[in-house]
Amino acid sequence: MANQDRLTGLDSSFLHLERDSAHMHVAGCSVFAGEAPDYEELTEAIESRLHLVPRYRQRLAFVPLGQGRPVWVDDPHFKVRYHVRHTALPRPGGDAELKRLAGRVFSQALDRNRPLWELWLVEGLSDGRFALLSKTHHALVDGVSGVDIATVLFDTSAEPLPVAAPEHPWVARPLPTPAQLLADALLERTTAPAEVVRGVRAALRGPRAVAARMTRALGSVGALAWTGLQAAPPSPFNVRIGPHRRFTWVRAELSQFKAVKNALGGTVNDVVLAAVAGALGRYMRRHELSTDGVRLRAMVPVSIRADIERGALGNRVAAMWATLPAGVTDPVERLETISNEMRAVKQSGQAVGAEILTRMSGFAPPTIMAQAARLQARQRLFNLVVTNVPGPQFPLYLMGRELEAIFPMVPLAENTALGIAILSYNGQLNFGLVADYDTLPDVELLADDLRASIEELAAAAGAPAPAVPPKGAGKRASRGGVRTRR
Repeated sequence: MANQDRLTGLDSSFLHLERDSAHMHVAGCSVFAGEAPDYEELTEAIESRLHLVPRYRQRLAFVPLGQGRPVWVDDPHFKVRYHVRHTALPRPGGDAELKRLAGRVFSQALDRNRPLWELWLVEGLSDGRFALLSKTHHALVDGVSGVDIATVLFDTSAEPLPVAAPEHPWVARPLPTPAQLLADALLERTTAPAEVVRGVRAALRGPRAVAARMTRALGSVGALAWTGLQAAPPSPFNVRIGPHRRFTWVRAELSQFKAVKNALGGTVNDVVLAAVAGALGRYMRRHELSTDGVRLRAMVPVSIRADIERGALGNRVAAMWATLPAGVTDPVERLETISNEMRAVKQSGQAVGAEILTRMSGFAPPTIMAQAARLQARQRLFNLVVTNVPGPQFPLYLMGRELEAIFPMVPLAENTALGIAILSYNGQLNFGLVADYDTLPDVELLADDLRASIEELAAAAGAPAPAVPPKGAGKRASRGGVRTRR
C-alpha cells in the first residue's frame, strides 16, 4: 500500500519548482468588517479547529539520497503562535497600505522545516475593518482545496457554532529516522507496479472498452503535448524575476459576468479570459508595444477534484492552455474568439490528457520529476497563469465578523512576472494580480486596464452596472513603465 502521508508526484513538483525568486505558495488577502479580534483569542480559536485539518500540524520529512518523495510527519515543535502572526497598517490604513503589506508578506518564502502555512492578523484598516493575510504552500493545497479549508476555519453564521473537541489531546507522533524514511520508500517502490496497474484500471475501467478508451486517452495526451511543446510568444511579462512582489486587486460582481455570458454567449470563464486579454492588450499599447496579431498563452489550471474529495488536502489539478488575443480590440470579437477556441480545447481532450499525465507523475522516480520541473521552469510554455476558483456563494464569518471580500494570489514561475487569480465569493468575482516588484512597478495601471476591459464587455452586452460601485482602487503605485531584468 502507498503511504497516505507521502506527497503525490504533483504535490512534490511544486517543491522542485521553488527557487529563491519563485516561491510556490498560494495566498490570499481577506478583508473583514468590524473590530479586529484579540490576537490571543484568535490563536485559541484557530487552535481549537486544527484537528479538522491535521496537515496544518505537520511538516515535511525528506527521504535520504532522494530515493523517494517527501512524507508529512507531525511537527514535535509545533507552536500555533509561530504560524499566526500579528501586525498593523500605518495610517491612513487604506487599500494602498494593505496592498503594500500583502506584497511584502507574499514575497517571503515559507520555512520548509515547519508546517507550510502562515496567517497574519492585520489591524489598522480604515472604516473599522481588519484583514487576514494567508499563505499556504502549493504542495499542501490547490485552490479548490484551499477554499474548502477556509469554510472549515470560518463560520457560516455570525453566531459561531460550537466545534466538537477531539476525543484526545493532540500529541505528535515520533519522527521517523532517516533510515526508516529510506527503508519505507524503497519498500513502497516495490509495490509501485501494482499501484500503476490499479491507476490504469481506474482510468480505463471496463474490459470491453479498454482498447477504445486507451486510444482516446493517448489522443488526449498527444493533444496536450503538441500544444505544450509550442513556445509561447515573447512578451513583457516573461523575464527573469526577483523574489519581491507587488500585489493589487480588482473588485467585480459575478452577476455582471453572468449577464455578459447570457447576452454574448460562452461561459463565465470565457468572459473572464476575454476581460484579461483586453486588459493585457490595453497595457501593452499603453507602453507603445505593438499588439497586432499578438496571441498570448495563459496556463489555466482546472480542478479534477471529485465531489467526494472536497475538503481533502493535496493537489487535484490539471492544466489547459488558453489563447488570449490581446490584439483584438473589439470586445465582442475577442469573447467569440476565446469561446470558440476554449470549446475546441475542451473537445480536443487537453484536460483529460493532463489528468492522465498528472496521475502517472506519481510513479516517476523523484530524480526524473525534479529534472522535469527544472526544465519546465526554464521554458516559456506560457505567458502567465490565469486561475479561476469557485468559492462559497454565502457569507462567511470569523468570530462573528463578516468576511467582506477575499483576493487570491497565485505563485509566479521562474520566468513569469505576472499572475492573475480570480475567486468568486458571495456574489463577487474578485481578481488578485501579483507581479514581480521590479518588472511591473505600475501594476496598478494594469488593474485600471482590467476594470476598463470589464466595463467594455458589460457595455457591449448591455449589462447593468453593479448596484454598489466596486471599492478598493487605492492609491496608484509608480507610473514607470515595464522594466526588464537582464
